[in-house]
Amino acid sequence: MSKPTDVFADPQAVAQYAEGPPRIVPGFADLQRMAAVLLAERAPQHARVLVVGAGGGLELKVFAERQQDWQFDGVDPSAEMLKLAEATLGPLTSRVRLHQGYIEAAPEGPFDAATCLLTLHFVPLEERVRMIREIRRRLKPGAPLVVAHLSFPQSKDERALWLSRYVSFAVTSGVDPDRAANARSAIDAQLPILAPEQDEAILRDNGFADVTLFYAALAFRGWVAYADYPK
Repeated sequence: MSKPTDVFADPQAVAQYAEGPPRIVPGFADLQRMAAVLLAERAPQHARVLVVGAGGGLELKVFAERQQDWQFDGVDPSAEMLKLAEATLGPLTSRVRLHQGYIEAAPEGPFDAATCLLTLHFVPLEERVRMIREIRRRLKPGAPLVVAHLSFPQSKDERALWLSRYVSFAVTSGVDPDRAANARSAIDAQLPILAPEQDEAILRDNGFADVTLFYAALAFRGWVAYADYPK
């Protein structure tokens, strides 16, 4: 398996991207809808929302369709994925500004809400901490952040079990068994996956409060947290 950045720069792989997440992420469409519900609990009618890892445009499309008065800024390092996002959004693109790069490419805000879906498991620990801090810096106090990604216990036996479950779900979704097994090997070797308690601690230690698990689907976890108020 190539590095994620390499895969997302491959036009052929990008063209097939939308087929992948529903096959490997349990409840993928519902995850996006739940994220929209959680954002709307706190975000105002005319909210400005930051979407980190926005390439492909799938969650942007869901959010924009559900909230017709929201404006969005999406950031992603892959130019090809941002092109796909534009195509996915179609006329909704008028309410979205797309920025190529990492979190530094995102506007300063302040934003009323933010998401980072299926992205942080690609990011090493030190960089992940910095990303969370930079997202917090761009949010208004009390603003919600929704994150979801691979997150499961990291002892040797438990890690093997959860990766096996990841493969089994993919196969039941129609992924070729050999391809699923290869993906497992690459994930095991390359992705800096953390245990759920580590993911929660990163949020709490870097400017977020009321960290709450809202999504648990085999190897994936999702949390909502809120930008802490200045002390």
